[in-house]
Amino acid sequence: MSSPHTDDQQRRRRRLIITLTATGLVIAVLAGVGIYGLVTGPHGSEDPGERTPTSSTAPLDPVDPTGQPGEADLPALPRTNNPETYVRAVAVALFDWDTFTLLTPADHRGVLIEDADPSGTETPGLIADMDGYFPSASTWRDLAEYRTRQHIEIDRVFVPAQWEEAVAASGGHLTDGTVAYTVEGIRHRDGVWYDDPVQSEHAVAFTVFVSCQPVFDRCHLLRLSELDNPLR
Repeated sequence: MSSPHTDDQQRRRRRLIITLTATGLVIAVLAGVGIYGLVTGPHGSEDPGERTPTSSTAPLDPVDPTGQPGEADLPALPRTNNPETYVRAVAVALFDWDTFTLLTPADHRGVLIEDADPSGTETPGLIADMDGYFPSASTWRDLAEYRTRQHIEIDRVFVPAQWEEAVAASGGHLTDGTVAYTVEGIRHRDGVWYDDPVQSEHAVAFTVFVSCQPVFDRCHLLRLSELDNPLR
C-alpha cells in the first residue's frame, strides 16, 4: 500500500505531464543516432573538421604514442540545490566524451541516469532523450578508430520565456522546485584522419528539465529537450 507522500509525488508528476502537454511543451523522444561525420571521414571539398566529433574540456594530443585507449574517470553530477550549477554539470556530462578510452556510451549515460527522477516516472523518457546526444555502441567503436573526442564550451544558461509562460499557464500546478534551463554553447570536436589532426566547432542548444527542493532534497534530472530544438 502506497504512502500519502508517494501518492502526492505521483499526483504532482501527473500534473507536470498534463501541464506540459496543455502548453505545447512535451519533450519529443529523440531519434537519429550515427550522425557523427568522422565515421565517413572528409572527402571532396568539405571541411574535414565538419566530419569529426570530439570530447574533453582539456583536449590532449589526439595522437597517443602507445596506440592504446587510455584510462578515464567520470565524475558524478554535483549534489546541489542550485539548479543552474546542476544544469551546467549536466551539459558537461552530455557533451564531454572521448571514444579513445575504456569508457563506453553506457558509462556516460549512467552518470545521468544515476541522478534521474527518484520516483522513476520520468526515467524511461530521459533514457530515450539521451539517444539524440550519445553515439550508439557500434558508432562509438567506429569513432574510436579516429580517436574522436568532444567537449562543450558553454556560452549561456538561462530560464527560457516559454517555460515561464508554461509556469504561468499551469495555475500553480507545477511542482515547486521544477524548472527548465536552456543551454547554448559550442560543441568542439577533434580526432585523427589518416594521421592528420582534424577539428570542428558547431553551435548547439538544448533545454534541461530539473527538479530540486522542496520536492527533492537536492536537484535531480527529469528530461532533456531534442538537441537544437530548445525552449526559447
